[in-house]
Amino acid sequence: MSDALINGLAGAGGGIIAQLITYPLQTVNTRQQTERDLKKEKRKLGTIEQMCQVVKHEGWERLYGGLMPSLAGTAASQGVYYYFYQIFRDKSEAIALERMKKGMGDGTVGMFSSLVVAAMAGCVNVLLTNPIWVVVTRMQTHTKISKKSCPSQALSIVPVEAVVESIEPPPYGTSHVIQEVYDEAGIRGFWKGVLPTLIMVSNPSIQFMLYETMMKKLKKHRALHKSRNTGVTALEIFLLGAMAKLGATVLTYPLLVVKARLQAKQHTTGDKRHNYKGTLDAILKMIHYEGFRGFYKGMRTKIVQSVLAAAVLFMVKEELVRGTRMLLSKGGISSVTSRPP
Repeated sequence: MSDALINGLAGAGGGIIAQLITYPLQTVNTRQQTERDLKKEKRKLGTIEQMCQVVKHEGWERLYGGLMPSLAGTAASQGVYYYFYQIFRDKSEAIALERMKKGMGDGTVGMFSSLVVAAMAGCVNVLLTNPIWVVVTRMQTHTKISKKSCPSQALSIVPVEAVVESIEPPPYGTSHVIQEVYDEAGIRGFWKGVLPTLIMVSNPSIQFMLYETMMKKLKKHRALHKSRNTGVTALEIFLLGAMAKLGATVLTYPLLVVKARLQAKQHTTGDKRHNYKGTLDAILKMIHYEGFRGFYKGMRTKIVQSVLAAAVLFMVKEELVRGTRMLLSKGGISSVTSRPP
């Protein structure tokens, strides 16, 4: 079994576990990002308060709307990302070693090379998995409000037009969403938001650059001090993953909001401020009608969700890689490239 395949499968497993733990936060965050109520005087609900509102008016199941396609998307996304990341990483390391033999460099992959490797893997991932995330975003932002809920209560979590449309919603499973997206824009509809998503490749790129830089410094520090324990614990991986994701999220969050707005269901009638024709149109309308604050809606929720998810993913993924290599080495399988986790 190749090292790239081990990392791909471990990444998929870690991503699924992280998704299961943090999914309600992700649902609330997507609703916050796509909320279009422009009344400044309205009090904004906190994350926990909004979760309670969703449970009260729509039921627990709405916190997990789109969970199955999201798990499939997470497994595919993380698997594709880590698989191609490892392939590109191995090639980058081989190039670095060749350069060292020629007297250039120290044989290690630098920060810029790590950034390029992560970006290339991210682009492949985005182009292959974007349709899944369009479906997931639609299901997360779909509301289900009972007749007993009055409009004033509903306004706290969805726009007025969404309340009118969702009093008695039709079935809204994965197949219904796929058909809806196709009816609206054909095959191209499944790649809505792909431009800001491609730019968002910088998020995992920055994340991995920060993570591997901090990991390298930690190992170097222990080697210099001749520590008996030169390995890295699961808790340390958890903390490094959390810090790396925090830095990446703060820098790239506005792009995430634009992507969510484009992938959510567009309201073609009524207020033109709620309908976006493309990435540039969305950016200009958000600046004009909401100001730059609109690009940071739900950021606190996203920080909690993404940092927790990334930390869990890194920890689980590294443990799975370590355990798999150990099992394969005990079984006498020598096809795995020997690398420290």
